[in-house]
Amino acid sequence: MTLQVSREQGSPADVALLGRKRANPLTLLAGGMMLVIAILIVPPVFVLLQNSLFVTNPDGSHGAITFEYFISLFQEDGILRSGANSLKFAVLTTFFSLVLGGSLAWIVERTDAPFRGLAFLMSVVSLGIPLIIYVPAWLSFLGPIGPVNEIYRALSGDSGNLFEVNSIAGMVLIETLGWLPLSFLLFAANFRAANAELEEAARMSGASIASMVWRISIPLAAPAVFAVGLFILISALQSFDVPKLVGTSANIKLLTTDIYDSIRAAVPPKVGLASAYSVILSIAVAGLMYFYSRVSRNASRYATVTGKGYRPRLLPLGRYRWLGGAFVIATVFVVLAVPLLSLLWIALTPYSEPISVAALSTLTLENFAIVLGSSDYLGLVLNTVVSAAAAATITMALMVVCGWLVARRRRFHAVIDQMTAMPMLIPGIVLSVAMMDVALRSPIPLYSTLSIIVIAFVIHYMPYGMRYTFGGVLQIHRELEESAGVSGASSLAVLRRIVVPLLWPAVLAGWIFIFLNASRDLSTPIILAGPDTKTIAVAIFDQAANGEFSEVAALGLLWSLLMSSVAMIFYVCMRRRGGNLFGP
Repeated sequence: MTLQVSREQGSPADVALLGRKRANPLTLLAGGMMLVIAILIVPPVFVLLQNSLFVTNPDGSHGAITFEYFISLFQEDGILRSGANSLKFAVLTTFFSLVLGGSLAWIVERTDAPFRGLAFLMSVVSLGIPLIIYVPAWLSFLGPIGPVNEIYRALSGDSGNLFEVNSIAGMVLIETLGWLPLSFLLFAANFRAANAELEEAARMSGASIASMVWRISIPLAAPAVFAVGLFILISALQSFDVPKLVGTSANIKLLTTDIYDSIRAAVPPKVGLASAYSVILSIAVAGLMYFYSRVSRNASRYATVTGKGYRPRLLPLGRYRWLGGAFVIATVFVVLAVPLLSLLWIALTPYSEPISVAALSTLTLENFAIVLGSSDYLGLVLNTVVSAAAAATITMALMVVCGWLVARRRRFHAVIDQMTAMPMLIPGIVLSVAMMDVALRSPIPLYSTLSIIVIAFVIHYMPYGMRYTFGGVLQIHRELEESAGVSGASSLAVLRRIVVPLLWPAVLAGWIFIFLNASRDLSTPIILAGPDTKTIAVAIFDQAANGEFSEVAALGLLWSLLMSSVAMIFYVCMRRRGGNLFGP
């Protein structure tokens, strides 16, 4: 009997060996993912540190270790001034984004104010509009010959300006309006999920709306305020387009603009100095990211949701109902209508001139004809679509596997999780500097090619792809995978035939999110793009920096119309399928 069992089942050593063989494909898959991610993120981080800590010789080689670049930053007093400006800009942008975005979200999700759907329309349309497009629009609207200052001079008789757009205040205003749609969406999700019974109880007890908001709504939203605030603060510190185009003429320098100027404005490029700036900015971002993770992890202590089917009742505003609707309309008008109408005026005029009845006779469609008929502009569109689509496809393909390994706590899941989160610590302009050096030192010609831009996009958007796939896998019950395993399917077969088909809505949502953001990203490709590989955002930045606003406006409007239509189509499809375009 003993011999027969041994012959059928094998010895304990054979059984252990068979178990190891069955585990090998999954182990190899996890190891392969770690290797691919390491190949992507280690070279730029290594090059960044190397350039900041070693002398760079004229031939590009590295000499002895040095702290000269870091010391020179503080000796010249430049980093202190730029750091203070960056902090002021980021803090003010965060404050106003929280106040306006939180107020709009509370009105839309908690009250019976009319026109609430317009806020979501604004957010979806804004997702397809590059932030760089807003800059020339607001520079024109708030500039010396813009309608705001023209009306002020006509009414007051003063020859000066009511508002100086080329200032910290102007930078904060434009950046805040750019962040307002996303701030609204993040707050709206929080208000939609939270229990409103405490607010309803306060109103039934006789509390006024102002008292209820101050004593109930704001404390309940504290976790969202901290989390959203830190996210916007980190993103504002990394901002490049608004500080460069708005602040440069007023000699207002930020850390991101100093990094760019060290590469593009200096002859020869100060790679070591730019890398030292980049390391300091990355350290600051890393500290804020750590704080952000701590706040997000402890946010569950404020949870007040009573059940899965819970839906809060809308708070009747009474005589203030139309005031709430007016706030919604005003926000949509300022965030969306004003800049788009300004762009339309710029695009229809042959040269920059103030808005007036007399100028109506000069309006022309020539700028649109130039954009639509130029092969150069067609090439920009092709570069942008190809690079964004390739980056979104590669990123989501990698993150499907990584998200499944991490969510199911497979081999090396903790290491993979940490590695995919690392790019969050590297601002786009910093990644651009690092990838430039990687491309120049690569044995394969990569500099000024679409390939290096796609690689940079993949690195930059890996954390976002992981967010979509990780959350999607958690919504797939383990029993489906276990049943397939009991039926004899291998782990790879389970991934291919069970997980991927069920994960498809999350993958599609992640793909379109990365595609739309990569297509309007400026800071990541700004240093990597060559004359023939510019994206739409880079081309608009270059033309706006040279004062060529007319064709920029026409190009921006046509591109925004295309991308906003794409965003709207996918948003409607995802809503019908119960998905979420903006994250699980």
